[in-house]
Amino acid sequence: MLYWLMKFVFIGPLLKTLWPTKVVGAENIPETGGVILAGNHLAVADSFFMPLRVKRKVTFPAKSEYFTEPGFKGLLKKWFFTGVGQFPIDRSGGNAAQAALDTAIRLVKQGHLLGIYPEGTRSPDGRLYKGKTGVARIALESKGLVVPVAMVGTDKVNPIGSKMWWPRRLEIRFGAPLDFSRYDGLSGDRFIERSITDEIMYALMELSGQEYVDIYAAKAKELLAAEAAGADPKVPAQPAGRDAARVPDSKVG
Repeated sequence: MLYWLMKFVFIGPLLKTLWPTKVVGAENIPETGGVILAGNHLAVADSFFMPLRVKRKVTFPAKSEYFTEPGFKGLLKKWFFTGVGQFPIDRSGGNAAQAALDTAIRLVKQGHLLGIYPEGTRSPDGRLYKGKTGVARIALESKGLVVPVAMVGTDKVNPIGSKMWWPRRLEIRFGAPLDFSRYDGLSGDRFIERSITDEIMYALMELSGQEYVDIYAAKAKELLAAEAAGADPKVPAQPAGRDAARVPDSKVG
């Protein structure tokens, strides 16, 4: 109930008024059944603007810190994120991360619309970074379609480090659904999961027009922090073209 109140009464109308958004390809989202919306991640604002333009309820995994902050502010955050259908994910790895992955798989199997950012964290510089293979594991085990989603302009609305949201025109592009049923039964194969993830990232690269970088965004943030501290690390850019995200052939073996 809180999700729909936020979308249609408390937050949605304001966001639609202040941030006009062009939506392309919304018809690519199936009206029923479990689907994974795999998006690029430029800003916190992504998780507000994208669900606003989707008819179905979108559930996102959210970093566990949103649910564990102490005090009254922490309680409000937990109430808000739980009420709008988010669930915590521990990004430190181990059993906690597996529990979040299991929850995501269960939701898609039950026919829900799951939003996920394969990069794992926001891009530090507007480029598209290597995807983590959790999205592939979810797709394989849930048998859900993957719809790539490109957010354009949200990094200008809500720049990293800024608490202000600035007026900008936005665009949200939904790509054609990706069906990975050809890999049925191959969940857990690291090569297959990497191949699927790279195919999703290639679709996002084409859809968003972003430059692709073949390292994880978290590592890029470390390199940029080192550079700010006086070092001179180089963040390699992936060459443009079909090989940029190492897209596999459709046949296995």
